[in-house]
Amino acid sequence: MWIFNRPLPIQLALVEMEGLNVGQNQDAFAMLQVCADSYRLQNRDVQIGDVYGVQYARQFFRAVGLDPTKRRPSSEALLKRALKHQPFYSVNSLVDTGNWCSLDFLLPICIYDADKIDGDVDIRMGDSDDEYEALNEETIHFEGRYVFADEQGAFGSPMTDSKRTAVSEATQNACCVVFAPIEFDEDLLTEHARVFAERIQSVCGGQVIHTEILRGQR
Repeated sequence: MWIFNRPLPIQLALVEMEGLNVGQNQDAFAMLQVCADSYRLQNRDVQIGDVYGVQYARQFFRAVGLDPTKRRPSSEALLKRALKHQPFYSVNSLVDTGNWCSLDFLLPICIYDADKIDGDVDIRMGDSDDEYEALNEETIHFEGRYVFADEQGAFGSPMTDSKRTAVSEATQNACCVVFAPIEFDEDLLTEHARVFAERIQSVCGGQVIHTEILRGQR
C-alpha cells in the first residue's frame, strides 16, 4: 500500500505488475526515438518551455519543493535531448518503456523493483536520516524533501532513484509510477496509466495486478 503521509498537491498513477520478462528487446527504444523525432518535427524553433505539456512537470516539481530551473524533470530532460537531436541510450526493455512513456506524456516516471520494496510505502517529507545511493553513484540527502520510504527507509524520489530498488533484467515484479500535479486532468492520468501498462506488457509481458490514482491535497 502507498500512502500520503501529509497533504501534498500532487497525484500519482500507480501501476503494479508481475511476471515481467525484462531484457534487451529494442522495441520500446525504437519507439522512444520515433517519439523524439515527432516532437522535433512539431516544435521547430520552439523554446522548450513553450512545448505544450512541459509546464505540468514543472508544476509537479514546484509542488514537491524542487526548482525545475535548477534540476529538470526527467521528462523535460528527455525532451531537451529530442529537440536537440541528441542520442538516447538503451538500458533495458522496462526502463526504455518508461523513458518512451515519460517523453510521450511529458511527465516524470519512475519504475521500482517491487521485490526490493520492504512493506508499505510512505510518501512523506524526509528527515535527517533519509539518504540513499542514487543511480548516478551520488549519495542524496532528503531532509526537507519529499521521498518514497519503506520499512528500510527512503528509496525513491522524483529527483533520482536509488540503487536499492532499481530495476534490472532480473526484475519480475514492478511498481510503476507516473507523477503529475494536482491540477492535471485525472481522467487523462488514468489513461496514461493504462497506456503505460499496455506498453510494458507489449514489450515485457506480465500482468497488471493493481492500478490506482493516488491524489494528495492542495
